Amino acid sequence: MADPDSQAATNRGATTAPEDRVPMRTKISYGMGGSVDMWGHWLYPNLAYPVFNIFLGLSPQLVGLALMLIRIVDAISDPLFGWLSDNARSRLGRRRPFILVGGLLAGVGLPLLFLVTPGWGATLNVSNYFWWMLGSSLLYIPFVSCFNMPYQSLGNELTPDYHERTSVMAVKSVIQKVFEVAFFVGLPFTNLAFFYNAATGKQNVLLGVQVYCGILGVLMLIGAVLVFINVKERYYAGVAARQAEKVKLRESIYETMQCGPFRLKMLAGLCFSLGSSMVGSLGYYATVYYVAGGDTKSANNWNGVMGAAWMIGGFLGVPVLAFIARRIGKRPAMLLACAIGVVAYGATWFLYTPSTPWLQVLSSGSMAFVAASYYMMDQTIGADIMDYDELNTGKRREGAFSACGSWMNKAGSALGYFLSGQVLALTGFSAAKPLQSPETIFWIRAMLAGVPICGVALAALFLWRFPLTQKKMADIRTQLEARRGKV
Repeated sequence: MADPDSQAATNRGATTAPEDRVPMRTKISYGMGGSVDMWGHWLYPNLAYPVFNIFLGLSPQLVGLALMLIRIVDAISDPLFGWLSDNARSRLGRRRPFILVGGLLAGVGLPLLFLVTPGWGATLNVSNYFWWMLGSSLLYIPFVSCFNMPYQSLGNELTPDYHERTSVMAVKSVIQKVFEVAFFVGLPFTNLAFFYNAATGKQNVLLGVQVYCGILGVLMLIGAVLVFINVKERYYAGVAARQAEKVKLRESIYETMQCGPFRLKMLAGLCFSLGSSMVGSLGYYATVYYVAGGDTKSANNWNGVMGAAWMIGGFLGVPVLAFIARRIGKRPAMLLACAIGVVAYGATWFLYTPSTPWLQVLSSGSMAFVAASYYMMDQTIGADIMDYDELNTGKRREGAFSACGSWMNKAGSALGYFLSGQVLALTGFSAAKPLQSPETIFWIRAMLAGVPICGVALAALFLWRFPLTQKKMADIRTQLEARRGKV
């Protein structure tokens, strides 16, 4: 039997009305805000193991534990700022004031996360590096939440059209691929001659990362300002929206979780992010100690090349899956992305090899194809869920949904980073050893391939039950506009 989503999507009459289209300038400006989202949230976990474990000597267990505990701060700050922006009433809108303030603070604070000094001692028999990771993140994460929850909510409000929502998120995701290259370029940046320490005969990775984060922080400021100036709030334009009943904090957490389609989306996102986050941490160790034979400088250079492949893979994945989704529907397109993901992640066992190092570049591009397309589609079905919720509750709660969905994805990623640290410890890995044992290498490679496959497969099982087809969303929009008018 044909998928009802696929049947509806092939209806030639399902075109986007001119008034529902978002100008390209607005889409690009909105996408530029992804710098704050990506670097504010994900750059730190990406650099934490190389800086705090390999360079500074903090145990991988403590690095993984710190990265997991940091998400507890998100568990509080994300729902808080989602709720605050849902209830804000100002002449500048609900979202934009938070976007400006949060973006500026996040950009200024980014380099401070690595403002440590080599040789720090211990407090309560635990390295002060660990306490710095927790303390600095406790102060910093709320800045990012202040920007990101209103920012994600704003994207869900830009158009009421089923397909134009995919277009908005596709443009954002393509731009985001450029920002994600920063995850790979950071370590090669520390290889510059400027950061060479003659006293130790090695690169000063810590100083390089501090300078690097300072540069990215300036770019984050620019991205936040562009969103604030060029992206308007569609659902806040009318007087009725400004006078709408405010949402209680309890609704931002409890009642939001009562939405069935949203629960399926969150569980799928949790599984996918748990699996894919293992690649970001274990993949680096596989490159250093297996492909490059313990040569960190060579591995960092390969990491930079893999970043270019990641960008190219993402550039291809987003438009390809957006094209497919417009013809067969969003749910089938996401299931296709998961199927490709099982193959791509499993192939790391063969593509990470010292005999042919460039194959890991191909692996990076294929994994980016999957991740970029999946997260783009995850965002566009999120906007559909918010219409479904408005029909049932009479409220627009983009902030609440953005907060809960974002936190679940972060929880999956944090758990992945935590498990990476535990896996490294269980395999017998030691940063003090330039070469690791064959057993250690085997288990790093096995977990690098196996965990993501399990995560993606579980995500597909939850997505299989997702009920919001194109036909269903057309019916929901008709009912909403009959009740409260067009937006």
